Amino acid sequence: MLSVGSKAPEFSLYATPDQKISLSEFRGKRVILAFYPADWSPVCSDQMALYNEMLKYFHKLNAELIGVSVDGKWCHMAFSHDRNLHFPLLADFEPKGEVSEKYGVYDHTVGECKRALYVIDEEGVVRWAYLSPTGVNPGADGILNALEEMDQVAENDLNN
Repeated sequence: MLSVGSKAPEFSLYATPDQKISLSEFRGKRVILAFYPADWSPVCSDQMALYNEMLKYFHKLNAELIGVSVDGKWCHMAFSHDRNLHFPLLADFEPKGEVSEKYGVYDHTVGECKRALYVIDEEGVVRWAYLSPTGVNPGADGILNALEEMDQVAENDLNN
């Protein structure tokens, strides 16, 4: 995985059949990158549903959520529609796992993303990273703690 303090690699991936999203579009906002193995799997479904419920809290902390897996854009569209998700799912489909590989979270053995989370600051620097066991939903506490800690650091910088 990328280490805290490293520059998050730029990427541009399909969110829909005709729309790509790039990391650079989120400059000035914090970004939560949620890499996950596969649409429709039970743990991934629960994880993405939880994050969908947490969106208002993420947004209050100036953070946008992006899901990434190696599933294709059509699969993502169906999954997102079925689960009523309100954040983009990006298809790291072709070349398969290229972005996941840049972030150090592509599992060549099974051909999927590992279950990994990154919080990236407004300048594109990794501020928090977590690798979860594949069969475990990492929840949202770590993300919220990282975002709140970033606020505390920013507040301390303003006061000094």
